[in-house]
Amino acid sequence: MDSFIINGGRPLSGTVRVHGSKNASLPLMAAALLTDQPLILRDVPDLSEIRNMTRLLGTLGCEAEQGGAEPGAPDAGGGDRAMTLHVTDSSLTAAPYEIVKTMRAGICVLGPLLAKRGRARVSMPGGCAIGDRPVDLHLRGLKALGAEITLDAGDIVAQAPGGRLTGGHVFLGGPSGSTVLGTANVLCAAVLAKGQTVIESAACEPEIEDLAGLLIQMGAKIQGAGSPRLIIDGVEALSGADHRVIPDRIEAGTFVFAAAITQSSITLDNFPTDALGAALDRLHAIGVDVTPKPTEGQPFDRHRGSVSVTPADVLKPIQVFTQPHPGFPTDLQAQIMSLLCLADGNSTITEKIFPDRFLHVAELLRMGADLTRNGPSVVVTGVGELIGAPVMASDLRASAGLVLAGLAARGTTTINRVYHLDRGYERMEKTLQTLGADIQRVNEADL
Repeated sequence: MDSFIINGGRPLSGTVRVHGSKNASLPLMAAALLTDQPLILRDVPDLSEIRNMTRLLGTLGCEAEQGGAEPGAPDAGGGDRAMTLHVTDSSLTAAPYEIVKTMRAGICVLGPLLAKRGRARVSMPGGCAIGDRPVDLHLRGLKALGAEITLDAGDIVAQAPGGRLTGGHVFLGGPSGSTVLGTANVLCAAVLAKGQTVIESAACEPEIEDLAGLLIQMGAKIQGAGSPRLIIDGVEALSGADHRVIPDRIEAGTFVFAAAITQSSITLDNFPTDALGAALDRLHAIGVDVTPKPTEGQPFDRHRGSVSVTPADVLKPIQVFTQPHPGFPTDLQAQIMSLLCLADGNSTITEKIFPDRFLHVAELLRMGADLTRNGPSVVVTGVGELIGAPVMASDLRASAGLVLAGLAARGTTTINRVYHLDRGYERMEKTLQTLGADIQRVNEADL
């Protein structure tokens, strides 16, 4: 396994282009199962989870070809990398445990398989250790469309009576709000169902809007994308499409926090301003400015524009509540906690999506942070400085928070088990090196 070694205290400068969204790409890739025609996706990031989804689709008879920039090579800078997905065998309906266990988004093939092939056998999903994320809402939604579902040896076994689902009324609200992947699954199932489907309490995340946009390009009839109420009129078949993935709002936010915690000024291209309203609001309250950089003679693109980040002289303490979109993203909670460790005063962070998502707290304490957890909340008392230490990455976003802490800390920070980071950030250490960070990837065996 690999580790990061970071010598902190160095300012960052330069320009970074935000990659395409991981969380959008995975359901978009699964949507290739809905058509017999080729689907082209542009700006899909080169990540371990994307590679695992490619393997999963391969076991389901869907081949992937790469074009533009080669996998494993840096993108040319404009999202030139393209992926073409094409179903060559529609008889396969079993998603194996060996692959699905590696990623939560493996469940996304369930809806498309049911809609297009009439049956599916999908292993219960794996993913990060950030708390319970049951799939009961997925199954409830598919049952509302007529699916017959049983559990067998850890697999979800689903069948569409007569080979086709039927439109229905679906409610997807849960104790922590809407389900993003559940909405994606039911949406994909509904587009080929007979009749009309209404999804209430649908997730409003930009990734769901992007999925709906792709499906509409493919010939689906969808109203209300981005709102809590989706209306879908089923169609007989879908075609292929050529679609550019939205920028990754979590990667974008992470690099803004990296600039803020190192008191640095950087520029971010392909920045999804519209998708980060809550995060930008909290950054403004802290004292960090994120300013649009419009192209001369053109209006600023709030979906893919360029912004400059100006740090605060003194970081102000704030309150943060994670919430479903458009609230503050739970996937940026660890990053803002690292930043607030250096604020002048007491801040409070309340996690309302995954109340146990605080494995990074113990690691930040090792670096000199002053943190007190009380149930789903953490009181963050600002300290004068963080101090480098060996720490352990526990999940994807916690790992990112520890990287940010290491960038700002005095001395050397060693972050072990950074394979978590590779699930969601494309060669993060390379990007930070281009900005001037002293960060290296090494094999843990060499430490």
